[in-house]
Amino acid sequence: MIKHLLFIVLLILVPIINQAGTDKPGAAKDDQQALFNVLKLSEIGLSCEVFQLALKGLKKLEVSGKLRNSGILTIVDFSQSSKMKRLYVIDLLHKALLYNTYVAHGKNTGEEYASHFSNKSGSYQSSLGFYVTGEEIKGASVGLSLILDGVEKGINDNAVKREIIMHGADYATENFIKKTGRLGRSFGCPSLPPDLIKPVVESIKEGTCLFIYHKDDQYISHSALLN
Repeated sequence: MIKHLLFIVLLILVPIINQAGTDKPGAAKDDQQALFNVLKLSEIGLSCEVFQLALKGLKKLEVSGKLRNSGILTIVDFSQSSKMKRLYVIDLLHKALLYNTYVAHGKNTGEEYASHFSNKSGSYQSSLGFYVTGEEIKGASVGLSLILDGVEKGINDNAVKREIIMHGADYATENFIKKTGRLGRSFGCPSLPPDLIKPVVESIKEGTCLFIYHKDDQYISHSALLN
């Protein structure tokens, strides 16, 4: 009798266990898709694929204890034209898009479109990958700025040494686009419109995740946070 009861229990539990094991990844993707839809990110140029990559890296940084605030995610999508508002600051906890604005890339990274990236000092190129935001500082020439700590070895880990910071710049504005047909370019820093640098820095400083993306096969295949 006991053997028969055990057999019946196993018949009931095995499908449930199997289902739990297979549904979790799908459920997570469904949740991410639902959040993406709530934020209406596709309407302002961000793809769900990039959003999901950013969340994947953020989760690994969170698990490793590198983030002080995992509720804020900033995405820079350098696969878009510099004429687009390609920076997104997202409040994951409250499911809200806080900022969507222009962001400049490095002068040797490209003109309207970004295409070349480097981790080397003096390259004047942007670096891809995941960063953890640091403290706000006052730059001698650029004013209020944000320290960015590149956490991907060989990809962006020279960011502090290269003085790659987020700062405001007159060339990262809509007026500049109207005059030249594209944003101006930095020495490698992700530069924002001057009127938005303070509120953006206040929102993302001190231990949040910043993801700078481009559809670069070499980066995507070598990133430990994406693989």
